[in-house]
Amino acid sequence: MIKKILKRIMITTLIIIALLVVTYMAFTSFYPSFGGNVSKEKKAVYATSQQFKDGKFNNTNPVPKNLSFSETMALAYTFFTTKVPNGRPKEDLKATKIDSTSIVNYKGEARMIWFGHSSFLLQINGKIILLDPMFGKVAAPLDILGGNRFNAEFPIEIEKLPQIDAVIFSHDHYDHLDYKTILKIKDKTNHFFVPLGISAHLEAWNIPTHKITELDWWQDTQFEGLNLICTPAQHFSGRKLNNGQSTLWSSWIIESSTENIFFSGDSGYASHFKAIGDAYGPFDLALMECGQYNEKWSDIHMMPEETAQAGIDVKAKKIMPIHWAGFKLALHEWTDPINRVMTKAKTLNLEVITPTIGQQILVKDSINDYSQWWKNL
Repeated sequence: MIKKILKRIMITTLIIIALLVVTYMAFTSFYPSFGGNVSKEKKAVYATSQQFKDGKFNNTNPVPKNLSFSETMALAYTFFTTKVPNGRPKEDLKATKIDSTSIVNYKGEARMIWFGHSSFLLQINGKIILLDPMFGKVAAPLDILGGNRFNAEFPIEIEKLPQIDAVIFSHDHYDHLDYKTILKIKDKTNHFFVPLGISAHLEAWNIPTHKITELDWWQDTQFEGLNLICTPAQHFSGRKLNNGQSTLWSSWIIESSTENIFFSGDSGYASHFKAIGDAYGPFDLALMECGQYNEKWSDIHMMPEETAQAGIDVKAKKIMPIHWAGFKLALHEWTDPINRVMTKAKTLNLEVITPTIGQQILVKDSINDYSQWWKNL
C-alpha cells in the first residue's frame, strides 16, 4: 500500500514538473519580452570569435561561476527574503526636465543627460545617441516580477524624444535591454550598435537587419564622423533560463575628433580595464558601473572601490558612477555605491562627478560643481 502511494506521489510530482517545464517553454517562446534565440547559422558565424566556445560566449577569465540548482535557489531565497534598511529611496527620485526642442536645437559641446541606472542621452557631433536606454518600470520580463525603478518620471518622456541617430547596447539583461522601450524607439532610431548576438532580440522585435551592426570585442566601426569601439567586459548574458551566454556583453568607446568617452556596461573588475586604457585612453569621461554588487558575485559586478581603481586603469580624467539610483537588484543600501566609490576615489586623486537625473553633463568640463544630492534623501 505504501509503495503504491509513494509511486503515485512520484508520478504526480513528475507530471507537475513536466507541466511546469512545458508551460515555461511555451511562455518564453511566445511572450515577446523574452526576445529571440540565436540561430544555428549565426552561431556558426560567431564561432570565429575568440570569446565563443562550445556554443556559448565566454569571459577571458573563467567566470561567472556556474551555480548548482540548490545554490541558485538559496541565493534567490536570500535576495527575496532579506530586508535591507535604506534599500531604496523613501520617495521617487526627481528628474530635471528637458524638452525635445532643447535637444533638437542644441549646438554646443558634447553633453550627456542621465536617465538613471545606466541609461544616457548623448549629444555629440550634432548626433543624438542613446546608451542602454531602459525606460521600463521594472527590470524584468513582467511587471509583477520586479520592484519599481527609483524614478517614476524621466527628464523627457520616451514618446517625446526626437529622431535618434544611434542606440548602443552593452548586453541583453532586462535592466539594460527592455522590450517596451524598444517598441517606443525603434521607428525613430536610425541605427543600433550591439555586441554579437543581440541582433536576435532586436530582429525578433521587428527591427530590420540593415539597421543593426554587431561587433566583437576590439572591433570598431565608423558612424557619421564618430568611431565606435566595442571593448571587453567581464559579465554574462541571458534573458531565459535556457539561453545563458548566447549573446556577448561589452563595454564601448565613443570617439569624436575632440572627445573620448568610455562606457563600462556591466563588469567585474579585471585586467581588461587597463588594456582598454593603454589602447584608447585617456578618456575625458568614463561612465563606470557602480552598484548591484555583492561579494558572492563580485566577478561580474565591481565593488565600489574596484570601480574607482578601474577609472584609474582606463586613464579617465573623471568618472561618473552608473548602475545605481535606478533599481534595487542587490542587498546593499541604495546610497552605498556612491558613498564608497567617492571615498576610494579621493585616495586615488580621481575626480568623480555626481549629476542628478536629467542634469546636463558636459563631457569635457573640468569643473566639478555637482552636489551630493543623495544625502538629502
